[in-house]
Amino acid sequence: MLNKDSQKDYKKEHRIVHQPGFVLHSYPYKETSLIVDIFARDYGRVALIAKGAKRPHSALRGVLQTFQPLSVTWSGKSELRNLHAAEWVGGLLPLEKSALLCGFYINELLVKMLARDDPHPALFNHYVSTLNQLAHDESVSIVLRKFERALLKEIGVLSDFTICTASKQEIDPLQLYVVDPERGPRPAQSVDSWPPISGKTLLDIEREDYEDVTTQLQSKFLMRALLTHHLGNASLNTRQILLDLMQL
Repeated sequence: MLNKDSQKDYKKEHRIVHQPGFVLHSYPYKETSLIVDIFARDYGRVALIAKGAKRPHSALRGVLQTFQPLSVTWSGKSELRNLHAAEWVGGLLPLEKSALLCGFYINELLVKMLARDDPHPALFNHYVSTLNQLAHDESVSIVLRKFERALLKEIGVLSDFTICTASKQEIDPLQLYVVDPERGPRPAQSVDSWPPISGKTLLDIEREDYEDVTTQLQSKFLMRALLTHHLGNASLNTRQILLDLMQL
């Protein structure tokens, strides 16, 4: 993990060597190249030009795949840097079927919610763990709720679910609440547009306990509302596919 001085000096660095990372998204650039969005462990989300990556014999052509752990080397100080090398390091099973769709969903979340050049090493580790859980067929709905919560916590927009912001008292598991995206949990009222959530569900989410079916259902609607709010006008294409196919 970078210390504060290293993070401040990041813009001055010319070359980053063998940085653990994953491809989040890529799209064509000119005739033979790609622009690749990388989630790097110590540097966050960075945009790299992969020159010649579309050529048949390019060393990068078969390597720049999503959900594959990579060792990445790049250089440059502008927002768009030059990719020099990417090597597959292995260690994760491939995602298949519904797990693959979920992988694209969390990638789209990262692309649309993370600012560029903002390091999130703890979230990077959670991302690796999430891919591993999806690949091993763990409960998709629970895995996604945990990742959504980790993402919102990491970017600093998720409040403590154990305290009622109106009363400053501990959450009562028997009471109904709503979670204001800007202020946190408060007692539910009939005029509220936010989904009502039981105090028990809030406490379960805080300790990542999703065994209760009610907790699973309420947390789904809560996270959907919070993400919609913080995404603003940005839509999630993969989430709509998941909603249509799996009702997640």
